[in-house]
Amino acid sequence: MKVVCTEKSQILGSKVAKALDLPLVYSQFKAFPDGELYLKTGVLDNETLLVSSTVDNQSLVQLLLMIDACEGSEITLVLPYMGYARQDKRFNDGEPLSARAIARALSTGVSRIITVNIHEDSVLSHFRAPAEDITLAPEMARWIASLGCDEPLILAPDKGAAAFAAKIAEYGGWETDHLSKTRLSGEEVRIAPTSVDARGRDIVITDDIISTGGTLATAAGMLKDGGARSVHAACVHGVFASGGFARLAAAGLASVASSDTIESAASAYSAAGMIAAAVKK
Repeated sequence: MKVVCTEKSQILGSKVAKALDLPLVYSQFKAFPDGELYLKTGVLDNETLLVSSTVDNQSLVQLLLMIDACEGSEITLVLPYMGYARQDKRFNDGEPLSARAIARALSTGVSRIITVNIHEDSVLSHFRAPAEDITLAPEMARWIASLGCDEPLILAPDKGAAAFAAKIAEYGGWETDHLSKTRLSGEEVRIAPTSVDARGRDIVITDDIISTGGTLATAAGMLKDGGARSVHAACVHGVFASGGFARLAAAGLASVASSDTIESAASAYSAAGMIAAAVKK
């Protein structure tokens, strides 16, 4: 087995190859004057581990081309971050189930698929090859432990993310809760933990994705005003769209961390170890 990766996942792909002690194949990428993409991969063997986050439309097309370039080799596809996965329901007539469309497209020519903290497990059923999702909860727990906080409180941004926060908290034996909104008036909303007092506590807000960071920044400000000692944020996928990281930094968060499923300067922990373990299994 050899490892190949697309352009936006070359650092994580290299780490996965190292963790599995497998050769990493160098691939070339370029664009034609009309915007069409081109790639050329090196020599493969009969098994290929393809690591590729689809963080934008260009990386999605690049992945489709890479799958085709690996034809003749049995492909295990690792999707650390799957774009379009959040459109998993049809909210209005005429809308596509984008998650289903992308899952079906990426299944062609692939024998096995591994995702990382996909937004909804139901998306896995749309792949036309065996698919499994792995979690980075242990890696995030290790990072939280490294902060040196005294009995941190692990908070989910809402009830829907509470199970993920609880899983992270379980690894460290920490207390957990989720944030809830209380409307105080027509214009005033209070965001606070549902049942745990945050005063004097080190808070870590955890989620699968940080997109624009707007709600999280508001929550952090209210937690600090309510007496929290410090507020940190940790996620699996750091999208940080529309200046999201700067918004959180400006809100006074003590730290903002993400994994390398989307590679950035905020990548404080890696998905490579968990991916390698899933591949071996």
